[in-house]
Order: sequence, then structure tokens, then C-alpha cells
Amino acid sequence: MAAPPVVDLPLVDERLAQDLAVGLAQVEKLLRSSVESEDAFVTETSRHLIEAGGKRFRAMLVLLAAQFGSPDAPGVVPGAVVIELTHLATLYHDDVMDEAPVRRGSPSANARWDNTVAILTGDYLFAQASEILADLGADIIRIQAQTFSRLVRGQIRETTGPRDGEDPVRHYIDVLADKTGSLIATSGRFGALLSGASPDVVTRVTSACEAIGVAWQLSDDLLDVASESAESGKTPGTDLREGIHTLPVLYVLSGDEPADARLRELLSGPVAEEDVEEALSLLRANPAMDRARAELISWTDRARADLSGLPDIPARAAYLALCDYVVERSG
Repeated sequence: MAAPPVVDLPLVDERLAQDLAVGLAQVEKLLRSSVESEDAFVTETSRHLIEAGGKRFRAMLVLLAAQFGSPDAPGVVPGAVVIELTHLATLYHDDVMDEAPVRRGSPSANARWDNTVAILTGDYLFAQASEILADLGADIIRIQAQTFSRLVRGQIRETTGPRDGEDPVRHYIDVLADKTGSLIATSGRFGALLSGASPDVVTRVTSACEAIGVAWQLSDDLLDVASESAESGKTPGTDLREGIHTLPVLYVLSGDEPADARLRELLSGPVAEEDVEEALSLLRANPAMDRARAELISWTDRARADLSGLPDIPARAAYLALCDYVVERSG
């Protein structure tokens, strides 16, 4: 999941932007050094996705949450690196499961080398994250373990699909919360905890970040349909081509309106290339898009409710600006 750096958002004052930029530079330095190995090949494969770019969005959220405590506390930057290593490790594994040829505009590790190398590299990054965690205390280790459990559970549930009798929409939202929301929630939680913020701030930031993570994925669902070109960072209809049932698609498939019969037929499986434009046109005009956008807004509203109780400092304004951005990018 790509995301914009908070320093590019409106309402972030210059001092905060500078602080975040300095913190991110420290994160980048430690991130690169943490994957160095005596074996040059291990270093090469481990740095493959680091050097491919990425916005370090989750690390940014760690640093932003730390503004509510002591942002220069010694555990903040290592905590951000743990989050980024965890995220990168999941990308190596995801690309193997998805048989993805490209990641961040470069050949994926499984395409450049093979599945075994990609899987083992992901495992290596998890191990390096654990080594850093060992110096951050038992509470942080426990939180990371719980987060990793949710990440894996979400992937399993996505792979197996909803059980008989389970609401597909509820299942889908739960998967998003586990696969995406959990690590983003822990990003905020780490930053607040490691900076010594108050328990109320920790609770509010954690909850808000999880809601933002779910909303971000829902905005991706809408972008896949609503965007008219790849300028948004997504090629329109990508999910449709791959037969991925995102929220608007699930809403259509759960209905029985005669007028939607053709659209349900198109969306029942991967959409053939020659049918993509028709499917996009029908889906863009369908009420399912408004329903999905309303669900997205409900999640940003949850985040705003938590954020409203935080101290009124520039970091809170940045979080609120992020909520605005998530809604605006969805079209």
C-alpha cells in the first residue's frame, strides 16, 4: 500500500515538516544498516525493495505520533525501523503469493531471483526487526507479536475467503483491518509509547491510525474504478482484471436488482480485457460506488473522533489533514 508523506500534506507547519524530515533521514540510515550482512548477496536482496523507493509512510506515522511525547526519545527511530522492516518483509511474501512481477516500478524479488530467495529475504527482514525489538522492551515486543499475528490472520482469511454464511462485506472489512490497519495502528502506537506520551494519547492515536489504514485501502478500491488514467498511481480496472472483489464489487454482487444483471455477470470473475471498459462504465454509474465512499468516510470520521481528543498541536492538524487527503483522493 503506497501513501503520501505527511510533510506534503496541508496544515503541517514548517517546523514539524523539518522535524519529520530529520527523523526520516535517521530512519533511512538505520533501515539500510540494519539489513547489512557479511554475505553480499543477502545484503543485495534485502536492500532490493528499500532501494526501489517507497514513501516510508508507516515510519512517518511513528515519528508523527512521537510528537505527542518526546520526539527525540531514543526508541522512536528504532521503532520506526521495526515497522518499516515488517512492512517490507510482508511485501516480499505478498509478491510470491500474488506472483507479482513488479513492485514499486522495479522487478519484484521473486521475478529478479526466484520465490525461494524472496521468501527467505522476507524472513531475514523479520529477523532483523526482531533483533532491534529486543532492545525496546517486553511491551513493545508483545505488541509487535500481536500485530504480526493479525497480519498473518488477515492474509489467511483473504486467501480462504468468507466462510459459509459469513457476510462477504464484513469479512472484507475485517481483512482490511488485519492486513493493513493493524500495522498502521501499531505505527502510531509505537510512536506514542516510545516517546512517553500519555496513555490516553496512545489509545487515541492507535485507534485513529487503524481507521486511517482501513480508509486508505477503501480509497484504493474506489480509485481502481473512478480514476480515468494511471496518473493516480493505479491503472483503472486493475482489480477487475485480477478478479479481486473490492468493496464496490461486493456491494453489486450482493444485490439482485435486474438492472445490474449484466454488471454482476461481468464481475463474477476476472473481467476480460475486452470487457473492462464496459464494466468500469457500469460500475462508475452504480450506487455501489456511493455506498463504498460512505463506508470510507465512516472510517475517517472514526479517526477524526479519536483525533479530536488529542492535544491541539501541529501533529494533530497533520493527522486531520491526512483524513481529508484519504477522502479527497478517492474522487
